[in-house]
Amino acid sequence: MEITLSKRMEHFQPGIFNLLDEKKNQRLAQGKPVYNLSIGTPDLLPEPHVMEALIKAATAPENMRYSLGELPELVKAVQGWYHRRYGVELAPEELTAVYGSQEGLTHIGWVLCDPGDIVLVPDPGYPIFSIGPQLCGAKCVPYPLRPEHGYLPDFNSLDPEVIRQAKAMVVSYPANPVCSTAPDSFYLELIQFARKNHIIIIHDNAYSDIVHDGGVGKSFLNFEGAKEVGVEFNSLSKSYNLTGSRISFLVGNREIVSAFRRLRSQIDYGIFLPVQYAAIAALNGTQDGVKRNCQEYQKRRDALCSGLRSIGWNVPDSQGSMFVWAPLPQGHINSVDFCFALLEHTGLLCTPGSAFGSLGEGYVRFALVLPVEQMKEIVAAVKASGILKGGRP
Repeated sequence: MEITLSKRMEHFQPGIFNLLDEKKNQRLAQGKPVYNLSIGTPDLLPEPHVMEALIKAATAPENMRYSLGELPELVKAVQGWYHRRYGVELAPEELTAVYGSQEGLTHIGWVLCDPGDIVLVPDPGYPIFSIGPQLCGAKCVPYPLRPEHGYLPDFNSLDPEVIRQAKAMVVSYPANPVCSTAPDSFYLELIQFARKNHIIIIHDNAYSDIVHDGGVGKSFLNFEGAKEVGVEFNSLSKSYNLTGSRISFLVGNREIVSAFRRLRSQIDYGIFLPVQYAAIAALNGTQDGVKRNCQEYQKRRDALCSGLRSIGWNVPDSQGSMFVWAPLPQGHINSVDFCFALLEHTGLLCTPGSAFGSLGEGYVRFALVLPVEQMKEIVAAVKASGILKGGRP
């Protein structure tokens, strides 16, 4: 029998990540080293008290059942953390847990959008920003993030007809992959723009605890009027090194949060209870580990960026996130070809900028997931390869 798949599966063709993984495995099979900076999975460890809370909860048989929602202690922990961290007050109706921001961003469109509705998404931007709305039949219209504008959207340059039709807008700072942060003035302008044009804001705030050079990450909800126009995802994955545990929160506008909770009640039975207890320990406990993580990422950023600049590759310092956004060296014009060449001649594996949208072409993204000494080895390998000289190693 001939199997006909849905048209939406056209969005999920084998892509560059499959090819890079294949090349990586070939190199490893040959006994050659690979420095894998392609995927943003922290190599840093969760704090001991967080692991202890998870392990203890996992030994209780009653915690193996469906949770069917958040523990009261978890709701209070999120409320307390948002108050201490951002100075933001949250009512219980203004928050709900999700299986990581990726899952939340995948499904939020089902609450907000009907088929054909327009969602504004950043270019370059994290792929799920577009994939999520497309899955529910919405139309994604990219708005450009350009270095000359500080990787911030230029509201005045957006098509007025697109703005008139737009239902929602996805925003994320610190931004993955471009590694920029946003000033307070941007959020005030964003809220005014959203209110004027009746556009719902979805803010992905996964990296607010990884801001460099003395900066302090903020919440979208820090700014007056934010709860009227939107919601924010905030994740424990990168701040607390709990990526595999899959726990995040949607906070903000209570009507949207309530609808999202109602949708998820049809497809989910709640966050695994031991994970909830780990989250409670993380949010209520000492935040010293969060600060150490940020300091470590900045040391890695400095070793990689300054090291590459010292050998002739003009890579700017990231302002925030656990990534580096690097323009291709002189003599290279295709990010996919360059990634293959870089892996072949240095063992360094990174992600081509074109994977993040049309305006990502001409760049590559590095994840800061190896320690400083290995960053120095990477710089030495790039220098020895000759790949920076005239475009050919």
